[in-house]
Amino acid sequence: MAHFLTYLLLSFLIIYDSLGLSQSNQFCDAGVGYPESTCGFSSSSSSKLLIKGGTVLNAHQQEVADVYVEDGIIVAVKPNIKVDEDVTLLDATGKYVMPGGIDPHTHLAMEFMGTETIDDFFSGQAAALAGGTTKHIDFVIPVNGSLVTGFEAYKKKAKKSCMNYGFHMAITKWDESVSREMEIMVKEKGINSFKFFMAYKGSLMISDELLLQGLERCKSLGALAMVHAENGDAVFEGQKRMIDLGITGPEGHALSRPPVLEGEATARAIRLAKFVNTPLYVVHVMSIDAMEEIARARKSGQKVIGEPVVSGLVLNDSGLWDPDFVTAAKYVMSPPIRESGHDKALQAALSTGVLQLVGTDHCTFNSTQKAFGIDDFRKIPNGVNGIEERMHLVWDTMVESGQISVTDFVRITSTECARIFNIYPRKGAILVGSDADIIIFNPNSSFEISASMHHSRTDTNVYDGRKGKGKVEVTIVGGRVVWQDNELKVVPGSGKYIEMPPFSYLFNGIDKADAKYLSSLQAPVKRYFTAS
Repeated sequence: MAHFLTYLLLSFLIIYDSLGLSQSNQFCDAGVGYPESTCGFSSSSSSKLLIKGGTVLNAHQQEVADVYVEDGIIVAVKPNIKVDEDVTLLDATGKYVMPGGIDPHTHLAMEFMGTETIDDFFSGQAAALAGGTTKHIDFVIPVNGSLVTGFEAYKKKAKKSCMNYGFHMAITKWDESVSREMEIMVKEKGINSFKFFMAYKGSLMISDELLLQGLERCKSLGALAMVHAENGDAVFEGQKRMIDLGITGPEGHALSRPPVLEGEATARAIRLAKFVNTPLYVVHVMSIDAMEEIARARKSGQKVIGEPVVSGLVLNDSGLWDPDFVTAAKYVMSPPIRESGHDKALQAALSTGVLQLVGTDHCTFNSTQKAFGIDDFRKIPNGVNGIEERMHLVWDTMVESGQISVTDFVRITSTECARIFNIYPRKGAILVGSDADIIIFNPNSSFEISASMHHSRTDTNVYDGRKGKGKVEVTIVGGRVVWQDNELKVVPGSGKYIEMPPFSYLFNGIDKADAKYLSSLQAPVKRYFTAS
């Protein structure tokens, strides 16, 4: 009887957990929290997988080859591999075989602006897998300033995960305990990046003094400093200006935080990072203003990484002026989606290496949550979707247009992220010894995005109705097929936390630059006093 009641409870949990998903979404109805569950495959199914006849893409090359996997690891990449009978075969003839996408910027189950993002660590990850992303890095928000408490809270949230994930850590205050906890995060918890918000005055925003202290601590730990770059004080004043003008709708959000404020904060963060001599990662670069500051710094030799997100690459701000509130509010995010022209400039910067990789800032709220700000745009929860759509939209926008090569696509959607966060070539590569996180991509197929068909729990989609060329047909995580024939085969609790060690390639040469600086000072000067 106890077993029967447990089964009923688990079944209820899964049905409850899936509320808000369209009927087309294919989720497992097997148990919760069993990493060894194969969900759709018998437990005795082969741990061997052979992908035949595809064009294997890495960031550095492409080749026609087979890929052979055993126990979740790639053990051979070469033509005409011969195997035994107890091997699962996948035919990739005429298709691309490439590393699964890595999304460097997500917010699942995040408490923000009086509510919580609608996608948790199951629904958000399921959406990611359907779109060909096999790992994401989420942002831990401290609890009352405590990093350790925040980390434990996010560990609990991630118990229902179904794919690879890692964590960044936000820093929202500064004292000796935070400094000590940063070391714990790096040395014991597998976190190698810390984010500083220069916006959201009164909640997450930090001062320049705190930012400088944080940059120094990041440098000493070999951790990458990340910034949300908007001038929070000026945004606060801009918001008041819009309200005073009677502009209370979603368009007021964009008008209150123009590109110049993103550019100013980006420039300030870059200069402070240069003063400290530590690498800097600028998240969600949304404007020409911010991009040009990054370009200038990189041209001078400074180690600055620029991350555009899909919404900034493919959308413009026209939707914010839609007369329907639900439609307009779904586009509210920060920094805002910019007017037409910024999108094309960001695409060009990505194609020429000024910007290095593409994230999503997937931070979803449904239309009911967005309606919190129906009379005041300042109360609209900020965030849009993208974790499921990223790979398809970047391919269609950048590859199909001829702006980047197929190998560049792998670089900006997977490999460069793995390198920056120091998990390459375990992740981000189709190489012998790499984890078998792989997608089979059909360049001759097509996709269509629909809010009624996606796997996110939100009832809107900022890319609704978009069509394009190229489609992820198979997603493989750890050697297991989790997406095939438009069907997900995943179970809550089967995900894996991936620790990320400090001192990535971005820190190469930092010590030599410090030594060169010290030797150039010609100080202190040894003086003597001449009596008159």
